[in-house]
Amino acid sequence: MPHMQAALDFIAAHESPWPRDLRAHLESGAFEPAPDNAIMGPIRPRGPVNAIITRNGETLGRVGDTRQIDQTFSIAKSYLALLAGIAVADGLIPDIDRPIRELVKDGGFDSPQNSAITWRHMLTNTSEWEGELWGKHDRIDRGRVLSSEGRATKNPNRALQPPGTHWEYNDVRVNRLSLALMHVFRKSLPDIFAARIMMPLGAAEDWRWEGYSNAWVEVGGLPMQGVPGGTHWGGGVSIHAEDQLLVGQLMAANGVWKGRSLVPAGWLEQMVTPCALNPEYGFLTWLNTGRAKWPAASARAYCFSGAGGNTTWVEPEDGLVCVFRWLDPAALNEAMRLVREAVA
Repeated sequence: MPHMQAALDFIAAHESPWPRDLRAHLESGAFEPAPDNAIMGPIRPRGPVNAIITRNGETLGRVGDTRQIDQTFSIAKSYLALLAGIAVADGLIPDIDRPIRELVKDGGFDSPQNSAITWRHMLTNTSEWEGELWGKHDRIDRGRVLSSEGRATKNPNRALQPPGTHWEYNDVRVNRLSLALMHVFRKSLPDIFAARIMMPLGAAEDWRWEGYSNAWVEVGGLPMQGVPGGTHWGGGVSIHAEDQLLVGQLMAANGVWKGRSLVPAGWLEQMVTPCALNPEYGFLTWLNTGRAKWPAASARAYCFSGAGGNTTWVEPEDGLVCVFRWLDPAALNEAMRLVREAVA
Protein backbone atom coordinates (compact mmCIF):
# COMPACT_ATOMS: atom_id res chain seq x y z
CA MET A 1 0.00 0.00 0.00
CA PRO A 2 2.41 2.71 -1.27
CA HIS A 3 0.01 5.56 -0.59
CA MET A 4 -0.16 4.55 3.08
CA GLN A 5 3.62 4.85 3.31
CA ALA A 6 3.30 8.42 2.09
CA ALA A 7 0.82 9.10 4.88
CA LEU A 8 3.11 7.51 7.47
CA ASP A 9 6.10 9.47 6.20
CA PHE A 10 4.09 12.69 6.43
CA ILE A 11 3.09 11.97 10.03
CA ALA A 12 6.66 11.11 10.99
CA ALA A 13 7.86 14.41 9.52
CA HIS A 14 5.31 16.58 11.35
CA GLU A 15 5.91 16.29 15.05
CA SER A 16 4.09 18.66 17.39
CA PRO A 17 5.81 22.00 17.97
CA TRP A 18 5.31 21.55 21.71
CA PRO A 19 8.65 21.02 23.50
CA ARG A 20 9.39 17.65 25.04
CA ASP A 21 9.53 19.28 28.50
CA LEU A 22 5.80 19.62 29.15
CA ARG A 23 6.21 21.11 32.60
CA ALA A 24 8.31 23.96 31.27
CA HIS A 25 5.79 24.46 28.47
CA LEU A 26 2.81 24.72 30.81
CA GLU A 27 4.66 26.88 33.30
CA SER A 28 5.68 29.24 30.50
CA GLY A 29 2.05 30.31 30.15
CA ALA A 30 0.87 28.05 27.31
CA PHE A 31 -2.68 28.21 28.67
CA GLU A 32 -2.55 31.16 31.11
CA PRO A 33 0.02 33.20 33.04
CA ALA A 34 1.08 32.72 36.66
CA PRO A 35 -0.29 32.15 39.21
CA ASP A 36 -3.25 30.51 37.46
CA ASN A 37 -0.94 28.12 35.60
CA ALA A 38 0.31 26.41 38.78
CA ILE A 39 0.72 22.67 38.22
CA MET A 40 -1.20 20.52 40.71
CA GLY A 41 -0.82 17.00 39.33
CA PRO A 42 1.96 14.84 37.86
CA ILE A 43 3.51 16.11 34.63
CA ARG A 44 6.16 14.28 32.65
CA PRO A 45 8.25 14.90 29.54
CA ARG A 46 6.61 13.68 26.35
CA GLY A 47 8.04 11.34 23.73
CA PRO A 48 8.28 11.77 19.95
CA VAL A 49 5.49 11.55 17.39
CA ASN A 50 3.86 8.15 16.93
CA ALA A 51 0.72 6.84 15.27
CA ILE A 52 -1.25 3.73 14.43
CA ILE A 53 -3.67 3.37 11.50
CA THR A 54 -6.34 0.65 11.45
CA ARG A 55 -9.24 -0.21 9.19
CA ASN A 56 -11.95 -2.64 10.22
CA GLY A 57 -9.65 -3.87 12.96
CA GLU A 58 -6.65 -4.48 10.67
CA THR A 59 -3.47 -2.51 11.32
CA LEU A 60 -2.38 -0.76 8.14
CA GLY A 61 0.65 1.10 9.44
CA ARG A 62 2.54 2.54 12.37
CA VAL A 63 4.86 5.41 13.09
CA GLY A 64 7.28 5.43 16.01
CA ASP A 65 6.80 3.69 19.33
CA THR A 66 3.07 3.05 19.72
CA ARG A 67 3.63 1.70 23.25
CA GLN A 68 5.11 4.97 24.43
CA ILE A 69 3.08 6.17 27.41
CA ASP A 70 2.33 9.89 27.42
CA GLN A 71 -0.24 12.23 28.88
CA THR A 72 -3.21 12.84 26.60
CA PHE A 73 -4.62 16.20 27.75
CA SER A 74 -8.30 16.60 26.77
CA ILE A 75 -8.80 13.11 25.39
CA ALA A 76 -9.75 12.39 29.02
CA LYS A 77 -12.86 14.55 28.50
CA SER A 78 -14.27 12.01 26.08
CA TYR A 79 -13.49 9.25 28.58
CA LEU A 80 -15.62 11.15 31.11
CA ALA A 81 -18.45 11.11 28.56
CA LEU A 82 -18.11 7.33 28.30
CA LEU A 83 -18.30 7.06 32.09
CA ALA A 84 -21.41 9.23 32.11
CA GLY A 85 -23.01 6.79 29.67
CA ILE A 86 -22.21 3.90 31.98
CA ALA A 87 -23.75 5.80 34.90
CA VAL A 88 -26.91 6.30 32.83
CA ALA A 89 -26.99 2.62 31.82
CA ASP A 90 -26.58 1.60 35.47
CA GLY A 91 -29.50 3.79 36.50
CA LEU A 92 -27.28 6.06 38.58
CA ILE A 93 -28.31 9.04 36.43
CA PRO A 94 -31.97 8.49 35.54
CA ASP A 95 -32.30 11.61 33.37
CA ILE A 96 -29.45 13.73 32.00
CA ASP A 97 -31.82 16.66 31.61
CA ARG A 98 -32.51 16.89 35.34
CA PRO A 99 -30.46 19.23 37.57
CA ILE A 100 -27.27 17.68 38.89
CA ARG A 101 -28.07 19.03 42.39
CA GLU A 102 -30.78 16.38 42.70
CA LEU A 103 -28.10 13.66 42.84
CA VAL A 104 -24.95 15.52 43.92
CA LYS A 105 -25.36 17.24 47.26
CA ASP A 106 -21.87 18.57 47.95
CA GLY A 107 -22.79 22.26 47.67
CA GLY A 108 -21.34 22.68 44.20
CA PHE A 109 -24.73 23.08 42.52
CA ASP A 110 -26.69 24.98 45.17
CA SER A 111 -26.12 28.59 44.08
CA PRO A 112 -28.64 30.47 41.92
CA GLN A 113 -26.22 30.32 38.98
CA ASN A 114 -25.57 26.59 39.31
CA SER A 115 -28.84 25.12 40.58
CA ALA A 116 -30.39 24.59 37.13
CA ILE A 117 -27.30 22.95 35.58
CA THR A 118 -28.05 19.52 34.11
CA TRP A 119 -25.79 16.64 33.15
CA ARG A 120 -26.40 17.50 29.49
CA HIS A 121 -25.16 21.05 30.07
CA MET A 122 -21.94 19.70 31.55
CA LEU A 123 -21.46 17.14 28.78
CA THR A 124 -21.88 19.77 26.05
CA ASN A 125 -19.77 22.54 27.67
CA THR A 126 -22.82 24.76 28.06
CA SER A 127 -23.16 24.68 31.86
CA GLU A 128 -21.81 28.15 32.75
CA TRP A 129 -20.96 26.65 36.16
CA GLU A 130 -19.51 29.23 38.52
CA GLY A 131 -17.13 28.53 41.34
CA GLU A 132 -13.77 27.23 42.46
CA LEU A 133 -12.66 23.61 42.44
CA TRP A 134 -9.33 22.17 43.54
CA GLY A 135 -7.74 25.59 43.73
CA LYS A 136 -8.87 26.75 40.28
CA HIS A 137 -11.74 29.18 39.66
CA ASP A 138 -13.85 28.88 36.53
CA ARG A 139 -12.80 32.45 35.66
CA ILE A 140 -9.39 31.09 34.65
CA ASP A 141 -10.91 29.57 31.52
CA ARG A 142 -13.70 32.08 30.85
CA GLY A 143 -13.52 33.67 27.43
CA ARG A 144 -11.20 30.92 26.20
CA VAL A 145 -10.77 30.79 22.41
CA LEU A 146 -9.16 27.54 21.29
CA SER A 147 -8.09 28.92 17.91
CA SER A 148 -5.85 31.49 19.64
CA GLU A 149 -4.70 29.33 22.55
CA GLY A 150 -1.49 30.70 24.02
CA ARG A 151 -1.53 33.79 21.79
CA ALA A 152 -4.40 35.79 23.27
CA THR A 153 -5.66 36.56 26.74
CA LYS A 154 -8.91 35.10 28.00
CA ASN A 155 -11.78 37.15 29.41
CA PRO A 156 -12.16 36.24 33.11
CA ASN A 157 -14.71 39.03 33.57
CA ARG A 158 -17.08 37.77 30.90
CA ALA A 159 -20.60 37.93 32.29
CA LEU A 160 -22.09 34.51 32.91
CA GLN A 161 -25.19 33.44 31.01
CA PRO A 162 -27.98 31.11 32.14
CA PRO A 163 -27.03 27.41 31.95
CA GLY A 164 -27.56 25.95 28.51
CA THR A 165 -27.32 29.25 26.63
CA HIS A 166 -23.56 29.70 26.07
CA TRP A 167 -20.89 27.26 24.81
CA GLU A 168 -17.42 27.53 26.29
CA TYR A 169 -14.44 25.22 26.58
CA ASN A 170 -13.67 25.44 30.29
CA ASP A 171 -11.51 22.87 32.06
CA VAL A 172 -12.61 23.80 35.58
CA ARG A 173 -16.19 22.98 34.64
CA VAL A 174 -15.18 19.66 33.11
CA ASN A 175 -13.38 18.83 36.35
CA ARG A 176 -16.60 19.69 38.21
CA LEU A 177 -18.40 17.11 36.03
CA SER A 178 -15.72 14.56 36.90
CA LEU A 179 -16.28 15.13 40.61
CA ALA A 180 -20.06 14.89 40.15
CA LEU A 181 -19.66 11.53 38.39
CA MET A 182 -17.50 10.24 41.24
CA HIS A 183 -20.29 11.15 43.65
CA VAL A 184 -22.92 9.18 41.71
CA PHE A 185 -20.65 6.15 41.23
CA ARG A 186 -19.40 6.44 44.83
CA LYS A 187 -16.16 4.97 43.54
CA SER A 188 -12.93 6.23 42.04
CA LEU A 189 -13.39 7.03 38.35
CA PRO A 190 -10.10 5.36 37.33
CA ASP A 191 -11.32 2.18 39.04
CA ILE A 192 -14.64 2.35 37.17
CA PHE A 193 -12.90 3.07 33.86
CA ALA A 194 -10.54 0.14 34.42
CA ALA A 195 -13.27 -2.34 35.35
CA ARG A 196 -15.88 -1.31 32.79
CA ILE A 197 -13.76 -0.25 29.80
CA MET A 198 -10.06 -1.02 29.87
CA MET A 199 -10.03 -4.51 31.34
CA PRO A 200 -12.80 -5.82 29.05
CA LEU A 201 -10.91 -4.35 26.09
CA GLY A 202 -7.80 -6.25 27.11
CA ALA A 203 -5.77 -3.10 27.63
CA ALA A 204 -2.38 -3.25 29.28
CA GLU A 205 -2.06 -2.34 32.95
CA ASP A 206 0.38 0.52 32.43
CA TRP A 207 -2.11 3.30 31.67
CA ARG A 208 -3.13 5.61 34.50
CA TRP A 209 -5.57 8.40 35.29
CA GLU A 210 -4.03 10.72 37.87
CA GLY A 211 -5.52 13.49 39.97
CA TYR A 212 -4.29 16.63 41.65
CA SER A 213 -2.57 16.51 45.04
CA ASN A 214 -5.41 18.61 46.51
CA ALA A 215 -8.30 16.74 44.84
CA TRP A 216 -9.11 14.43 47.73
CA VAL A 217 -12.74 14.46 48.87
CA GLU A 218 -14.94 12.26 51.03
CA VAL A 219 -17.47 10.13 49.16
CA GLY A 220 -19.66 7.74 51.11
CA GLY A 221 -17.44 8.19 54.14
CA LEU A 222 -14.28 7.20 52.23
CA PRO A 223 -11.45 9.42 50.95
CA MET A 224 -11.27 9.46 47.15
CA GLN A 225 -9.12 11.40 44.73
CA GLY A 226 -10.95 13.22 41.97
CA VAL A 227 -9.39 13.20 38.52
CA PRO A 228 -9.32 15.95 35.89
CA GLY A 229 -10.66 15.78 32.37
CA GLY A 230 -7.25 16.64 30.96
CA THR A 231 -3.68 17.65 31.75
CA HIS A 232 -4.15 21.43 31.80
CA TRP A 233 -2.73 21.57 35.35
CA GLY A 234 -1.06 18.14 35.34
CA GLY A 235 -2.45 14.67 35.89
CA GLY A 236 -5.10 13.24 33.59
CA VAL A 237 -4.84 10.12 31.45
CA SER A 238 -1.43 8.71 30.52
CA ILE A 239 -1.68 5.92 27.96
CA HIS A 240 0.01 4.52 24.86
CA ALA A 241 -1.41 4.66 21.36
CA GLU A 242 -2.36 0.97 21.23
CA ASP A 243 -4.64 1.18 24.26
CA GLN A 244 -5.95 4.55 23.15
CA LEU A 245 -6.82 2.82 19.89
CA LEU A 246 -8.86 0.17 21.69
CA VAL A 247 -11.17 2.84 23.12
CA GLY A 248 -11.64 4.27 19.63
CA GLN A 249 -12.38 0.82 18.24
CA LEU A 250 -14.99 0.35 20.96
CA MET A 251 -16.68 3.53 19.75
CA ALA A 252 -16.57 2.28 16.16
CA ALA A 253 -18.11 -1.04 17.29
CA ASN A 254 -21.09 0.78 18.85
CA GLY A 255 -19.92 -0.06 22.33
CA VAL A 256 -19.88 -3.86 21.86
CA TRP A 257 -16.70 -5.83 22.49
CA LYS A 258 -16.47 -9.60 22.06
CA GLY A 259 -20.24 -9.85 22.26
CA ARG A 260 -20.51 -7.77 25.40
CA SER A 261 -22.08 -4.30 25.47
CA LEU A 262 -19.70 -2.05 27.42
CA VAL A 263 -21.40 1.25 26.59
CA PRO A 264 -24.94 1.48 25.13
CA ALA A 265 -24.99 2.25 21.41
CA GLY A 266 -27.70 4.84 22.01
CA TRP A 267 -25.37 6.73 24.32
CA LEU A 268 -22.53 6.67 21.80
CA GLU A 269 -24.95 8.07 19.22
CA GLN A 270 -25.67 10.96 21.56
CA MET A 271 -21.94 11.55 22.06
CA VAL A 272 -21.56 12.24 18.33
CA THR A 273 -24.75 14.27 17.91
CA PRO A 274 -24.06 18.03 17.54
CA CYS A 275 -25.09 20.10 20.52
CA ALA A 276 -27.48 22.97 19.90
CA LEU A 277 -24.91 25.71 20.50
CA ASN A 278 -21.91 24.23 18.68
CA PRO A 279 -22.35 21.95 15.64
CA GLU A 280 -18.71 20.82 15.97
CA TYR A 281 -19.24 19.38 19.45
CA GLY A 282 -21.21 16.52 20.92
CA PHE A 283 -20.77 15.06 24.41
CA LEU A 284 -17.15 16.08 25.13
CA THR A 285 -16.29 14.89 21.62
CA TRP A 286 -15.28 16.90 18.54
CA LEU A 287 -17.38 16.45 15.39
CA ASN A 288 -16.95 17.29 11.70
CA THR A 289 -20.45 18.56 10.94
CA GLY A 290 -20.53 19.97 7.43
CA ARG A 291 -16.85 18.95 7.11
CA ALA A 292 -16.08 22.33 8.67
CA LYS A 293 -13.40 21.25 11.14
CA TRP A 294 -11.47 18.74 9.01
CA PRO A 295 -12.36 19.17 5.31
CA ALA A 296 -10.40 16.04 4.38
CA ALA A 297 -12.50 13.81 6.64
CA SER A 298 -16.09 12.78 6.16
CA ALA A 299 -18.96 14.73 7.71
CA ARG A 300 -19.54 11.83 10.11
CA ALA A 301 -15.97 11.72 11.40
CA TYR A 302 -15.32 12.48 15.05
CA CYS A 303 -12.30 12.76 17.32
CA PHE A 304 -11.26 12.52 20.92
CA SER A 305 -8.80 15.41 20.93
CA GLY A 306 -6.07 16.58 23.31
CA ALA A 307 -3.85 19.64 23.18
CA GLY A 308 -0.41 19.33 21.65
CA GLY A 309 -1.46 16.95 18.90
CA ASN A 310 -3.15 13.96 20.57
CA THR A 311 -6.04 12.48 18.59
CA THR A 312 -8.22 9.41 18.36
CA TRP A 313 -9.91 9.69 14.95
CA VAL A 314 -12.91 7.54 14.04
CA GLU A 315 -13.99 7.59 10.39
CA PRO A 316 -17.24 5.60 10.09
CA GLU A 317 -17.43 5.85 6.29
CA ASP A 318 -14.05 4.17 5.78
CA GLY A 319 -13.95 1.87 8.82
CA LEU A 320 -10.89 3.77 10.02
CA VAL A 321 -9.81 4.14 13.62
CA CYS A 322 -6.51 5.96 13.97
CA VAL A 323 -4.45 7.38 16.80
CA PHE A 324 -1.98 10.22 16.38
CA ARG A 325 0.29 11.15 19.27
CA TRP A 326 2.17 14.46 19.13
CA LEU A 327 1.26 15.15 15.52
CA ASP A 328 1.40 18.87 14.74
CA PRO A 329 -2.26 19.97 14.95
CA ALA A 330 -1.71 22.08 11.83
CA ALA A 331 -0.90 18.86 9.95
CA LEU A 332 -3.89 16.82 11.16
CA ASN A 333 -6.20 17.56 8.24
CA GLU A 334 -3.52 16.68 5.68
CA ALA A 335 -2.72 13.47 7.56
CA MET A 336 -6.41 12.59 7.38
CA ARG A 337 -6.44 13.30 3.66
CA LEU A 338 -3.44 11.10 2.99
CA VAL A 339 -4.79 8.22 5.07
CA ARG A 340 -8.21 8.34 3.42
CA GLU A 341 -6.57 8.52 -0.03
CA ALA A 342 -4.47 5.45 0.85
CA VAL A 343 -7.54 3.33 1.69
CA ALA A 344 -9.79 4.59 -1.11
